[in-house]
Amino acid sequence: MAVTEPTATGNTGSAWSVRDGLASLDEPAVLLKGALDAVFTRWGTEAGARQQSYPPLLPAEELRTLDYFRNFPHLGSTVARIRPDRLAALGALPPGATALPAADLADATHMLPSAACYGCFLHLTGTSADTPVLITTVAQCFRNEDHHDGLRRLWGFTMREIVCIGSAEAVRAHLDRHRERIAAFGAALGLTLDRQPATDPFFQKDGARTLMQMLAPVKDEYLHTDGTAVASTNNHRNFFGERRGIRHAGRPAFTGCVAFGLERWVHALGDLFEGDLAAALHAVRQAGRYS
Repeated sequence: MAVTEPTATGNTGSAWSVRDGLASLDEPAVLLKGALDAVFTRWGTEAGARQQSYPPLLPAEELRTLDYFRNFPHLGSTVARIRPDRLAALGALPPGATALPAADLADATHMLPSAACYGCFLHLTGTSADTPVLITTVAQCFRNEDHHDGLRRLWGFTMREIVCIGSAEAVRAHLDRHRERIAAFGAALGLTLDRQPATDPFFQKDGARTLMQMLAPVKDEYLHTDGTAVASTNNHRNFFGERRGIRHAGRPAFTGCVAFGLERWVHALGDLFEGDLAAALHAVRQAGRYS
């Protein structure tokens, strides 16, 4: 049975509600989310990133080249069309039916994105550049989590990313620069963020890159006091460059991204400001000017 999660309140009443891992935001939360995204977008554009958007669906056959179904099959959300020969049968389903029978669906050829950067790397397939390329993008992302928890862990959520494609040194500098900005922004807000290494299995679990990842972690998460990861910095090394033929200065490009879960930031600031999202919004606008 679906359960509506607890709501947070702002000056105009309930600011959000969550049902089955899907969030509805009222104006105070919408404004706060937008202000946060404006700050993170500006960080990207100030670094020289172009703003781009990508298709909302990703071809499964292209994700397969990234070992997605070896590493992330538990998170994937497929998109399937209704079979033309089953349209009449679906129309005859009883009113109380809660799902479309799998037998009535065609094979799924596309997936909903679980991270914003996948669309970026698929778009850049076969490209080459002699100077670093920076891109910022935002996407509705979906992860089939084993449980949902308010805005902290959603099925569908919004992710802003700032992506760097270039040399290993350029990627490291990109991530270091944004580690400093995340820390400074959190401090200006009065938000305690604990930076912790994490592992993200972009690489095959039995591959050489996995051993390298264990020796030198490639992902840092920034945790609110309740353990909610609101941001991460990710060094993919040359994995996407090799798999998708993305080249920098004649060699497979290195890539890295800075990712922000916008609803998670709304949760953390709602917690910090005890539900006063108007005060949180004011703080974000003030801190954003100097971060």
